[in-house]
Amino acid sequence: MAKKTKTEKSQSEQTVVEEFVKQQDVDVVVEKRLLALYTLQSIDTQIDKIRITRGELPLEVQDLEDEIVGLETRINNLKSDIATSETAINEHKAAIETHKAAIEKYTKQQNNVKNNREFESLNKEIEYQGLEIQLCERKMKELKASIKEKNQHVEIAKNLLETRKEDLKQKKQELEEITSEAEREENELLQKSAEQEKLIDERYLTAYKRIRHAARNGLAVVPVEREACGGCFSQIPFQRQMEIRMHRKIIVCEHCGRILVDKNIVDRSKELLEKK
Repeated sequence: MAKKTKTEKSQSEQTVVEEFVKQQDVDVVVEKRLLALYTLQSIDTQIDKIRITRGELPLEVQDLEDEIVGLETRINNLKSDIATSETAINEHKAAIETHKAAIEKYTKQQNNVKNNREFESLNKEIEYQGLEIQLCERKMKELKASIKEKNQHVEIAKNLLETRKEDLKQKKQELEEITSEAEREENELLQKSAEQEKLIDERYLTAYKRIRHAARNGLAVVPVEREACGGCFSQIPFQRQMEIRMHRKIIVCEHCGRILVDKNIVDRSKELLEKK
């Protein structure tokens, strides 16, 4: 086997050095990327905690506002139905007067009939008009009962509406107090989050947001704790832990898909946030 010349040896050693430097550069880029992602996660987690502190108040306020709108709509609809029923009652009253006038007319005509046939014909008309009066009276009675019932529903809805408005006033006051206390801190963190996002490539930022949105607790980047994923707590093989510590590539949990980082990244991120 031919021995390598000094030139060949020199070129080979140079290639090894270049590959080493190239790998070192890749490691630094990945390490910076992991640090940026975990720092963003830490900021976003603080924002989440502030919002959780508010509890369910925003949702309760929204529910009360929706209920109030619903009650107001119900009251307006009931009032509209009552007005329609009152109009119908007036129409039936007018119809009764018309039927009574017809009865009076037919009764007078009976005094001038020439035979029994005409008398019976008029008598049937009088009976028909009487039945129409009874029908109008029955409908009026039903409409009055309906109006009475709807008025009761209106009063119940009005009382409930006043109660809900008072509840809404209190809930808004509570929310305002809590919001005003945390608003400044949240705004500062939102600004930091936006600034931190600028340090991350669009592809990785999109992946981070997708994982974060899918996770219940909003954690997309988690540390390895006690040889397990800090998100789903599944055990991580030793070889996998070694790869995470080397910072040569982005590694995700095989079980939950979260991005994994080691203690070194966590500590450096804390130091970075303390300086900001």
